[in-house]
Amino acid sequence: MTTRAEGIRKWVKSWLALAPFLLLLVALAALLPPDGNERSEWAQFLGSFHPLIIHFPIALLLLVPILEFAGRSSRFSHLRLSAGLVLGLATVSATVAGFFGWCLARNGGYSGALVTQHMWAGVVLAILCWICCLLRTRANQSVIYALTLIVGVALVAFTGHRGGQLTLGENHLTAHMPAGLRTLLGIENEKAAMPADPHTFYGARVQPIFNARCVICHSADKHKGNLRLDSYRALMRGGKDGPVIHAGNAQASDLFRRITLPASDDNFMPKGKSPLSADQTKVIELWVGAGASDTLANDALKDAPAAASTSAEVTFPETDSAAVAKLRSALAPTVAQLQKQFPNILDYESRSTSDLRLNASIMGSQFGDREMAAFAPVADHITIADLSRTGVTDRSAATIAAMKRLRTLNLMNTSIADQTVLQLGGLQELQFMNVYGTRVTPQALPAIGKLPKLAHVYAGQTAISPGTQLPESLSGKLIF
Repeated sequence: MTTRAEGIRKWVKSWLALAPFLLLLVALAALLPPDGNERSEWAQFLGSFHPLIIHFPIALLLLVPILEFAGRSSRFSHLRLSAGLVLGLATVSATVAGFFGWCLARNGGYSGALVTQHMWAGVVLAILCWICCLLRTRANQSVIYALTLIVGVALVAFTGHRGGQLTLGENHLTAHMPAGLRTLLGIENEKAAMPADPHTFYGARVQPIFNARCVICHSADKHKGNLRLDSYRALMRGGKDGPVIHAGNAQASDLFRRITLPASDDNFMPKGKSPLSADQTKVIELWVGAGASDTLANDALKDAPAAASTSAEVTFPETDSAAVAKLRSALAPTVAQLQKQFPNILDYESRSTSDLRLNASIMGSQFGDREMAAFAPVADHITIADLSRTGVTDRSAATIAAMKRLRTLNLMNTSIADQTVLQLGGLQELQFMNVYGTRVTPQALPAIGKLPKLAHVYAGQTAISPGTQLPESLSGKLIF
């Protein structure tokens, strides 16, 4: 009897040693929840093993009640001896899977209700497994142990279902359900998350593409990168890095850029899926180029591929190389020199224009005020400038203000403040500005409000709060 009691005490102590790891998992999930931002590549690498590891606790925990039930028979009583070991392995693997899952959700750009529910269900499952291990050592707690084990099995089903919705879509269990069974169970046919007007080009041609190819990762319940594509309003609001659609310019739109990248590129979308068809890509390109409106008539774009077409070849207008060369002749030497000095951050916006696109964000803190000053000779030709996460400060204000044709300006997570914004009054073409995570204050709002074409300003994590009194010209334009 003493030997048995000693064995139980050792068993309890061993599981109490796991408690700090469970508390750490709970703290990570509560204090550092998924927020749609991408972070450490190492954490994302570890998180990529979550789908592999998660199958171990699922299989092991489902095996435990089978061993316990079968072990009640004298013929199979020896099976109960294995139940404790299997339950222990399920507890450890559930804890490890929960940690790897948090790494993926927190650092992989995920957010939304489905992600949160799946994560917390996994955390609670690990805790329930741990409680079952402790209860199993107490003979007078056999009923509570059995009930806890049943709840754990039910939670496995719920967690797995949420995981399936994340990877396969919210209707993954009913998408291919036979019509007869659907009618028997009273399940209606799924509809688009946010139906658009079917009489518009967006509602009839564009939103169906997003519903079919994109909302599995960018919906109300799961919005990777804080981007939703289940409605026009959400699409135009953009994601964590600002707008993804630049009305009137498909080539400058991040969404169009990503769907036209090679499938092997890390930024290609839809990630892990086959590329959009040529017709789907063309429809999006034409719609964005025509102004990306949600009221454009269904038949307004005569060059759009037919709605039922699946194989029409897409053709692009020929570029007059001589005319383009002449257009670029004055600034081509300077552009070539800058491209040599700063590889991969400066390029022409399209094949047929002299407009330039500056993406200094890939240099991070290595790109500062001195580097910014080097682009002053071509400032008047820059129409898109992404300076996010760089080392630029208010010392670069004059150079930025010289970009008179600028349409998009991203200053997210830089050290700029009101001094820079107050000098941007000459940017009469500016449509989108991102000052997220900067030192900009409400004192800059009147100057921002005077920009005539400004459509959206991203001002989260600044001294400007949702309750700040805004100039009438900024009504509905600030996004937090």
